[in-house]
Amino acid sequence: MNDIPPHRNTVLVVDDQPESLRLLTDTLESSGITVLVANSGQGAIDLIGHVVPDLVLMDAVMPGLDGFAATLLIKADPASRHVPVIFMTGLTDPAHVIEGFAAGAVDYLRKPVNVHELLVRVRLHLDQARALQASAAGLDATGRMLVSVDPAGRLLWCSPLAERAIARIEPGWSSARGDFPDAMRQTIERLMQRRDHPGASLRIDLRAADDGYALEVVVIAQYRDNELLLRLNPIDPLGDASRLRQRHGLTEREAEVLLWISYGKSNADISDVLEISPRTVQKHLERIYEKLGVETRAAAAAIAIRSAET
Repeated sequence: MNDIPPHRNTVLVVDDQPESLRLLTDTLESSGITVLVANSGQGAIDLIGHVVPDLVLMDAVMPGLDGFAATLLIKADPASRHVPVIFMTGLTDPAHVIEGFAAGAVDYLRKPVNVHELLVRVRLHLDQARALQASAAGLDATGRMLVSVDPAGRLLWCSPLAERAIARIEPGWSSARGDFPDAMRQTIERLMQRRDHPGASLRIDLRAADDGYALEVVVIAQYRDNELLLRLNPIDPLGDASRLRQRHGLTEREAEVLLWISYGKSNADISDVLEISPRTVQKHLERIYEKLGVETRAAAAAIAIRSAET
């Protein structure tokens, strides 16, 4: 069996000064890093359209499309938004540093660049990017429906199962588009507006128009200030109610009531969904308690949730 060759890191260096390009290229290549070069912001964008590097070293001030604008374009493209950008500047105004981070850069270096500091920072961010990608791949492998968004609610990445689930809301959708279907985007925006603190869990149903299929969007955690992890839970009233009816000897309506209780809905909500009176909901609930051998709403909901998981 042939050994798989190790991945050789690729760094794109963007600078309009030939001397600087030469120094940076020699330094990186002497450390075993493959170097791509561009002498303008537009040249960098054109090159990334063909080859996506592992990291970009971006000069901040260049004629035409400057480093800040080029970084914004890199981060706006789903194919390259994951690539860390370190910008290089001789500017001393703190506002330019802030502008670089606002554009999406992960770090900055002062010019003239210290080559030892350069290598340390490049290695650090390459390792962090690789670890992040490995984490995302690991989450994908669990089969969970996970979505990551930035503070504005824009898609950063999603697991394959999440992508297929969202495509049920809008057939043909894919994460390569870089934005959510309108219904999904509006739901996430509302969720983020209602979030009380990092890690809070709020539930919003997102319904497809065809079969009543829904997705519950739940906040899992916030990473630093720039990434929010969400979980999507599929909600299938017809299929879930059918399973409850068969497993617990319930009538069709009792199964529907129990299902919506497990979704955390109040009697008033269930009344609206099923178009029956709150009093009728309560009567069904009393019979459900009797058939399940429980006395509380929470106990009935727990049984329904366990039934959905097995």
